[in-house]
Amino acid sequence: MEDLVGLLRIRVKRGINLARRDSLSSDPFVLITMGSQKLKSRTVENNCNPEWNEELTLAIKHPDEPVNLTVYDKDTFTSHDKMGEAKIDIKPFLEVHKMGLEELPDGTEIKRVVPTRDNCLSEASSIVSNNGKIVQDMILLLRNVECGEVEIQLEWIQIPGSRGL
Repeated sequence: MEDLVGLLRIRVKRGINLARRDSLSSDPFVLITMGSQKLKSRTVENNCNPEWNEELTLAIKHPDEPVNLTVYDKDTFTSHDKMGEAKIDIKPFLEVHKMGLEELPDGTEIKRVVPTRDNCLSEASSIVSNNGKIVQDMILLLRNVECGEVEIQLEWIQIPGSRGL
């Protein structure tokens, strides 16, 4: 625990216009990786616009380590088909947390992150205050696939006794 800086809660909300990998649809699930950590969402059967609404939590030890999101089509008898991937750029989000902002009115926009070649954002993303927490909603454009986006939300959880950012 002593080398932990905090926890990053990733709410995997939904997939938008995901690629078809089966004859009529796909059975998508999301895999989030950071270093040796691997977190998997449930599979949504026969749906290219799945609603996952799941919370996955990463233990952050090295804030510079990349966070990767990959969408797969679950297959029973063969290996899962990749349906695209995205890198989650958590640096702007962590920079806001270093500021130590607290007690901001709900809906206060702290920072706006615009899409670039380096991030996978499909549109501008705001880091805002929400119920006493700092959150960032983002829609990630999947790479290495013909179509598809995934909507997620980031939330930082500070652990008492951790070394912090």
